[in-house]
Formats: sequence, structure tokens, C-alpha cells
Amino acid sequence: MEILTLNAISQKANAVLNGYQLTKESENPVGILVRSFNMNDWALPSSVLAVARAGAGVNNIPHGDYAKKGVCVFNTPGANANAVKELAIASLILASRNLYPAMSWATTLTGDDVAKQVEKGKGQFVGNEIFGKTLCVIGLGAIGKKVAESAHALGMNIVAYTVPTGEDFSKTAPCAKLYNTIEEAVENADFITLHIPYLPTTKNTINADLISHMKNGVIIVNTARGEIVDLEAVKKGLADGKIRSYVLDFPTEETIGYDGIINTPHLGASSEESEENCAVMASNSLREYIEKGNVINSVNMPNISIEPTKAHRYTIISADDVELDGVSAVRGGIKYTIIDTDKLLDEHFFEKDGVIKARKVF
Repeated sequence: MEILTLNAISQKANAVLNGYQLTKESENPVGILVRSFNMNDWALPSSVLAVARAGAGVNNIPHGDYAKKGVCVFNTPGANANAVKELAIASLILASRNLYPAMSWATTLTGDDVAKQVEKGKGQFVGNEIFGKTLCVIGLGAIGKKVAESAHALGMNIVAYTVPTGEDFSKTAPCAKLYNTIEEAVENADFITLHIPYLPTTKNTINADLISHMKNGVIIVNTARGEIVDLEAVKKGLADGKIRSYVLDFPTEETIGYDGIINTPHLGASSEESEENCAVMASNSLREYIEKGNVINSVNMPNISIEPTKAHRYTIISADDVELDGVSAVRGGIKYTIIDTDKLLDEHFFEKDGVIKARKVF
């Protein structure tokens, strides 16, 4: 069976998917591995059972539409968390110590008295230490928690805001003082770092109103998604001196060359370790789904994983009101049912209204 790779994927995937053919071209792939390729206007082959993204965000995959077609979509939460954390920490120091303009200036020096020019000119780049400063972490997911822990270890005071999940953050992120509103969280922060997904509800989370609640001279770091920040509001904040620097990992034509904006070229997950971790996790999810019908780390179907107990396994994707024997889970109006049996089932058994896709796994 063929697995179509729409982007370059770490060779670690080959070991996990031993027995499959990973290929850049296929008319009838059983699964797809993808990173940044935009699948929103892409013609999905009818043979595809599942799509696995080697990364956390899935804005490049129409996973809601795929669910209606019975195609499971996976992501790899946490697999790139350490890489993004390190970039976020580096960005805090990059902006606070004025390293970008300083390094840019240093590359222009010529002549046989460079050392003298350095001593004479370095004063224009005097920055600040992050030790003892307050960092506001917006979003305490896998990445946000790591950023909070590492920044705290560097001597920063950590405050945070995150969407309530029922999780006890006093245990999972004990270094962070959690606020009930985002306005309270940013009020006394010297630095703000963003670690939330891009959703309709998070678009322009950083906006003119929220910026008005921030301290003068705040530094904002965005390694999450460009769309969660209102760029025009940030530019006004930079012009007014409200914002000292904006570091983002998602450059656009509107951010390149703008004074006060530091662009990194989407390097958040671009480490060898991260790419390997994501490839392995995505490949494991594909194999587990194709061979056992188990759903692990799906973004559009209920997660359910059961070790086989009978000779045969069937899986059914349906509307949530379809009555079926077996073990079921529901998410977003989609029901996923696993039936283990020692008897072969007649294909007409699954011809019910509301059934999207039925599959004999083995």
C-alpha cells in the first residue's frame, strides 16, 4: 500500500511504515503524510483513509469536510513543543538585547579598525536582561507550559492566561500565576508570548483594545500563528512606542522591512529533532488506523484505541444518532464505532442511513 508524502518527511517515517511504499506521486494512496502543503483546494483521492500532519496546526487541511467523507485527520501534538519553546525563548533574548539590529550593523563594518568601530558604536544597542522581568504566556498547552518552565528557570516571573479546560494548572504549570481574563494577564507584563491555535475565536486576539491594557515598551513574541495578531494594531503600537518589538515566525510582505518587527522564517518546528518526532508520531497514527482501526491524535474524529480481541474488526464512521453494536465514541456529531467479531459480517449490515464509511480492517 502506498503512503503519499505531500512534503519532505523525515526518513524516520520509513522505519515506522515498514511494508508501505512512501511516494511523492500516487493515484491511489491509502494514507497521506503532510506538513505545510495546502490541501484546502486539493483533489483528495477517494482511496485515502487518513491524513496525518507532521505538526500541530491543521489550518492547511479541510478536516471538517474530510470528516464528512469518512477520512480521519491526525496531528502530532507536543512533538515539536521543545523546538518551538527554544525559538520563543531565543526570541525574548533576541528582542530584549537588540541583537537583530546589532548583528545587522556589525555586518556593515569594514576597514582595519573594526574593533575600534565596535567599541564606539555598541552603545546604540544597549538592551535589557530578561532576568527578573515578567513574562505573560498566553496559552498553556504543550508549548506554553514548556516556555513558562524554561523562562522561570531563567529568572523570569510568569503570569498566564489560557482558555479554561478543567485542568489543574497549579499542578501542571506551578510557576505561572493564572489570571481569569487576558486583560489582567497582560497588564504588568514586560514580555508577551503567544501559544494558542488559530481559530475563528482566536483571530486578532492581540488587538488595539488589548494593547491598550499593556505596559509601555512591551515586547510581543508570536511563534503560534500570524492571524492571531491584528498587524495594523501592532504597527500603531510600535509607532506610538507602546510596543518595543514584535517578533513573529510568519513573515508576510506587510511585515518585512518594518521598523520594530523582527521576522524569523517559520523556524518554530524546524529542527532535526522536531521533524523526526513529528514524522514518527504521524506515521504511528497512520499505521495504527490503517491496520487496527484505532484513532489516536485525531482532530476531526473521536479518539478511540482498543486492542483487537476477535478474528475480525470492522470500523464504522457515522452520524452520532446511528445505532450500532460495538464500542463507540462521539465527537462533533461524528460517531466512530469499532466492532470486533469472530464472524464475517454481511456488507448489507452497514447499509443504514447516516453511515458515512464502513471498513473491514482485518
